[in-house]
Amino acid sequence: MHGLLNNAEVRWVKAAVAAANNTDSNSAIIDTQGYESVMFVVPVTASVATGVAKIQLEENDANADAGMTVVDAAVASAVSGATNDLASKVLVVEYFKPRKRYVQAVITSTVANIAFGEMVAILIPLQRPAQQGSTVLAKGFGQG
Repeated sequence: MHGLLNNAEVRWVKAAVAAANNTDSNSAIIDTQGYESVMFVVPVTASVATGVAKIQLEENDANADAGMTVVDAAVASAVSGATNDLASKVLVVEYFKPRKRYVQAVITSTVANIAFGEMVAILIPLQRPAQQGSTVLAKGFGQG
């Protein structure tokens, strides 16, 4: 059995963020020790034309927001061309083989209102099978 649940850990890391044109909100900090990759996924739930939705990764040697530095190229952004054209879509950014132990995602909105849904992180452990963390209530697996 080699499904995603055996090869990846899923974590809930951020509550939804209401529509604003000045959002600057951090996810929970992820300890990447024992993992080779971490990916953050956040949905956009509403957008106003010209609004900019962005997710950017930051890293630190310490488990603290203070001292976090931007991870070059670990960014995804989209500009809204019309009201709600970004809604029901996701921003995704992955960091493979992190240089520093602690990583967080920062979501921002600028220019016009953007609303974000709840964020999850998907981690690829060095050792498999992956163990699901405390934010996973239950899991299931089907095979055809």
